[in-house]
Amino acid sequence: MSVMKSFYLETFGCQMNVVDSEQIVGLVQSLGYSSVDSPEQANLIILNTCSIRARAERKVYGHLGRFKPLKQRRPELIIAVCGCVAQQEGQRMLEKVPYLDIVCGTHNIHRLADMVRDAELHRARHVEVDFLEADKRRRLFPERAPSAEVSRFVTVIQGCDNFCSYCIVPHVRGREVSRPSAEVLEEVRLLVEQGAREITLIGQNVNSYGCKEDDEISFASLLRKVAEVDGLERIRFMTSHPKDLSDELIDCFADLDKLCKHIHLPVQAGGDAVLKAMRRGYTRDQYLGRIERLRRVCPEIRMTSDVIVGFPGETESEFEQTMDLLERARFTEIYSFIFSARPGTSAADLPDDIPKEVKQQWFDRMLALQEEITRQYHQMDIGQVLPVLVEGSSRQGNGQLFGRTTWNRIVNFDGNPDLVGRIVPVRLTVAYRNSHLGERV
Repeated sequence: MSVMKSFYLETFGCQMNVVDSEQIVGLVQSLGYSSVDSPEQANLIILNTCSIRARAERKVYGHLGRFKPLKQRRPELIIAVCGCVAQQEGQRMLEKVPYLDIVCGTHNIHRLADMVRDAELHRARHVEVDFLEADKRRRLFPERAPSAEVSRFVTVIQGCDNFCSYCIVPHVRGREVSRPSAEVLEEVRLLVEQGAREITLIGQNVNSYGCKEDDEISFASLLRKVAEVDGLERIRFMTSHPKDLSDELIDCFADLDKLCKHIHLPVQAGGDAVLKAMRRGYTRDQYLGRIERLRRVCPEIRMTSDVIVGFPGETESEFEQTMDLLERARFTEIYSFIFSARPGTSAADLPDDIPKEVKQQWFDRMLALQEEITRQYHQMDIGQVLPVLVEGSSRQGNGQLFGRTTWNRIVNFDGNPDLVGRIVPVRLTVAYRNSHLGERV
C-alpha cells in the first residue's frame, strides 16, 4: 500500500520563478507528491525564492523561521529552498538554518527530484548551486505539467549579460542563454492545444534573444512566428531593456494584431549621472526617444516601468530629473523601490550618504505623482468598451469573472463561466486602484 505524500510550494518574485515553480510541481509529482494548501499539511515544503531586494530575502528567512516548530514536531518533514536566494546563499543557508534539508540554485532545479528522494531515504542534506555551461542549459529549459489556464508564460531566454551595478540577477541567474526558437514555438503550440489563448514570452532581457547564437532569429522575428500560431489570441512579453529595444521590435506593435498594446520598459532613473552609475547603457534622451517612437508607431500603447530612488550619490537635482521624466513619459504604472544594496553587486561598494529620511521623502513624492497620473488614466477609461480576455473567476467573489485588457488592466464583471477563454467586449464602469469594474456589452 503506497503512502500518501503531500507538498506545499510558495513562489516569490518574477514570472521566471512562476515558470520554474511549474517545473518543480512536475518533478515532485513524479515522486508521488500531491499539492496541499498549507505547510502544516505537507511532508515536503518548498520555497522558490527571489533575491532582487533585501526585503524579499528577509521574507524567505522569516518563512523558514515559522517552519522550525513543524520540523521539531515532525523530523521527517523535508524543507527545501530553491531559486535566487538559494543560489546567492548556498552553503551559508544550511549553516544559518540547521533544520533546512535542500538548497537548490537556479541552474539545478532539474535535480530537485533526486535531492528529495535522497532526503527521504537517507536524511541527506544537499546544496546544489553550481552554474551550468550554456550548451547544457539550453537542454534544460523548464518542462511543465499540462494546464488548461488561459494565460501562460513561456521562457525564451535565461540570465543576463548587462551587469547593472545594482542588480543581483546576473550573479544568481548566470549569463544569457537563448532557447532554440523551434522549441519555443513547439511549446507555444502545445500550450494553445491545452487551452491557452494568451502567451507571455519572458526572460530577464527578452530583447537580447538570439544575439549570442549565430543560427538564431531576433526577438522581433520570434514574435512574428509566434503570432502565426493558430488559436493564439494574444501575445505579451517582458522584460525589455531600453538599450536593446530595436526599431524592428517597436514596429511589431504596429504590424502584429495579436501583440498587446503594452510594454514594460524599466527606466530606473531620470538623470544621466545616475543612469551612468547604474550602468544602464542609455541616456535620458535616448530613453525618451524610444518612448516617442513607440507612441508614434502605436498611439494607443501604454507603458509601465521600474524606478529606483536614492541610488548612492543621487542628488536632489537628479531626483527632480526623475520626477520630470515621469511627467513626460506618463507611465500607467511604475514599480518603485528605495535603493537596496545587494551583496556581490558593484553598487554595494558605493558610499551611500543619502539620509534615510531624504530617500523616504523622495519616494513618497514620486509615489504621489505617479498615483495621480495612474488615477487620470483609470478615470479616463470609464465608459470605454474594451475587448477583455476572460481568464477565470474573480477573486472578488460574487460569481464575477475577471480578465485583462490589451493594456494588462484587470477587469471584473458579471458573466457565465463558459466565457472563460473568450475575448468579450466589456464597458468599464468603476475604477479602483488595482482593477476596473465593468459590465459585458
